[in-house]
Amino acid sequence: MKKYTNDSLLELADDLKGGKIAAFPTDTVYGVGCIYGDRKALHALKNIKCRPEEKPIPMMASSLEQAADLVELNDMAKCLAEAFLPGAMTLIVPVSAKMDREFTNGKETVALRVPNAPQLLEVIEACGKPLMVSSANISGQPAALTCQEAVEMLPGLDGVLDGPCRVGIASTIVDCTKDHPVILREGPISQAQIDALF
Repeated sequence: MKKYTNDSLLELADDLKGGKIAAFPTDTVYGVGCIYGDRKALHALKNIKCRPEEKPIPMMASSLEQAADLVELNDMAKCLAEAFLPGAMTLIVPVSAKMDREFTNGKETVALRVPNAPQLLEVIEACGKPLMVSSANISGQPAALTCQEAVEMLPGLDGVLDGPCRVGIASTIVDCTKDHPVILREGPISQAQIDALF
């Protein structure tokens, strides 16, 4: 298993572009991911996590602009994004006609996140397209919070970037497809903080 450091972020991006599966620290918990658009890598990621097919992998972008062709953002999603992204919030948003439905398990929505993690944002930007990222764990188990935990839980990884996760709690998930924001999982960003915007 290859070990990356902050001095080898571009190497990590190149390996992800080549179809590798890697784990890395985010602003919340450790993530594991592959590049969007590589179906073989997507299936390898699901196999490593033992991810059920009915649970799609979320998308992580370096910015909303990077994912603009793949998703549709209504005013609610834009408002939340302006207030909380980059940060510990995941937005459930409709996908566009350009999104490969293989990457949403056939669903018409995707979970989109822009993490407040500069090194990771640099990697995703260097990839030139978003990553498909889930928490670094076997599906249903607690998320890894350290490099060592990620490696122990997911021995099938191609590589891992060492580093800290600042928050240690999974992101707040907000469904933006309703008439008002619906929290599906409360994390570091609270219901009160969201309500204050609307």
